[in-house]
Amino acid sequence: MELSEAIRTRRSVGAVKEESVPRELIERILEAGTWAPTHRKTQPWRFFVLQGEGRSRLAQALVDTEAAEKGNSPSAEEREELLVSAQKKVSRAPVIITVGCEPVDGPNIIPLEETLSVGAAIQNMLLEAHSLGLGAVWRSGSPCYHPLMAERFGLGPNGQMLGFVYLGYPAREPGEGKRDSFESKTVWIDQAED
Repeated sequence: MELSEAIRTRRSVGAVKEESVPRELIERILEAGTWAPTHRKTQPWRFFVLQGEGRSRLAQALVDTEAAEKGNSPSAEEREELLVSAQKKVSRAPVIITVGCEPVDGPNIIPLEETLSVGAAIQNMLLEAHSLGLGAVWRSGSPCYHPLMAERFGLGPNGQMLGFVYLGYPAREPGEGKRDSFESKTVWIDQAED
């Protein structure tokens, strides 16, 4: 697939089949992520591939972060309800790649640039998945960014989870994409200010 076509035809695909995705394809997607721009070559991305029962690790982390966000300790019954809901969420795709940022701490390292590099890695992954005929969607939300989520996946004290890439074979054809024209979002500046 030509790059320009891939950029314009990639869509978030949330409805995917239960069919497993071959490891070789997942590895190609991960490899694509590693070719994102990285300031000072820090390569701050961290990938956790969840399949089968491994997806329950994310479900449990979702329960823990939701409870922490509410600032309470749920009863056993409430916790079970949260877990059932979280299990439904992680069962939406046969593969989930949780993507974290483990920023390098050092001189001239800007934390935001580390985060942006991981965002670029996720975009590369989405484009590679699309080029392989797979459906993918980048999910996040407040539980994703909660410090407890990073902790549950073993990221350091400055680490942060930045997204969950749900991956599988599309259950249906994605719709047409729509974007505002670049003209409506662009200012051309070709002269110095007075």
